[in-house]
Amino acid sequence: MEHLTRRGLIAAGLAGSAAALAARPALGQAAAPTLNSQLSGYLTGLHDPVIIRERDTYHVFGSGGWWGKPGPSWRTSTNLHVWTDNGSPFDAIPAWAQAAIPKATSMWAPDISFVDGLYRLYYSVSTGGAMRSVTGFATSRTLDRRSPDYGWTDHGLVIESFEGGTYNVIDSNFVVDAAGNHWLEFGSYWGGLKLVQLDKRTGKPLPGAPLHSLAYRPAPAGGDNPVEGGFVFRRGGWYYLFASYDYCCRGAASNYYVAVGRSRSVTGPYVGRDGKAMMDGYGTAVIVERPWASTNWRGPGHCGLYPDRDRDLIVYHAYDVAHEARPTLRLAELRWDRDGWPVALT
Repeated sequence: MEHLTRRGLIAAGLAGSAAALAARPALGQAAAPTLNSQLSGYLTGLHDPVIIRERDTYHVFGSGGWWGKPGPSWRTSTNLHVWTDNGSPFDAIPAWAQAAIPKATSMWAPDISFVDGLYRLYYSVSTGGAMRSVTGFATSRTLDRRSPDYGWTDHGLVIESFEGGTYNVIDSNFVVDAAGNHWLEFGSYWGGLKLVQLDKRTGKPLPGAPLHSLAYRPAPAGGDNPVEGGFVFRRGGWYYLFASYDYCCRGAASNYYVAVGRSRSVTGPYVGRDGKAMMDGYGTAVIVERPWASTNWRGPGHCGLYPDRDRDLIVYHAYDVAHEARPTLRLAELRWDRDGWPVALT
């Protein structure tokens, strides 16, 4: 599919209709209710979600700053339908990060993984529109607050970016490749999405490890190049890079959407269904409002994926026009068409 613009959304919808048909029920069968249609409970005040399951409890983490809480938001469910507030893993921004970014008021875009017997939560600290950012991580033996093993240990700085540089380090995503190597994907605007190999012992970049460029949005001189919220998902011999294009955080005027490309190598190049490269600003739409500004759920984006038993889940946020355009939890099952491309059952 060609790179989507506001004018291209309807045409893109027609081009993607064959993939959508693959997810429809056979004639005469009632469509199963989607996960989105069954959501209730604590859904609002959510940006940049990721999801994981520990035993029978699902955990969604998102950016902090809502309801006066600087730490990442945290909500849980035992059935993916009813969600409950679980507070925050941190009461305050870690001192080292607050010293690095004195004007920061919250922790952004957490990423949760289970690594070598520990839950590992990467997070970013920055301020709006700034390239000066830091990413750190913390670990806990369990996500169950009732357990004596619960408790977060912060491990400090992982990577940072500076004003006048070429990239931004927010929106991190931990990746394990087919050989068991560890990587961190990150980036927002400027130089686009990047990838760096990690030391498996420390969870921080290998000394001298090069940066790999994964996705970029070319822009006219002086213009924006919105790409962020990357997430790398490994399936069937492919690495899929999900990224959010265009603008979040504008309430009902948000036009965020999720695009994907794939590669046989974790370092890329990532290309969409039509073979066009994400480094040239292209990609295949996965979750997008069609036509733009026509539905209740505006600007769906910044996704996290999770392989849950016999299905794959994709969590994201969107703005609920019916309720003051609040950023709200959205959740869908992800199916894969015969050519190995994802279809979200939204």
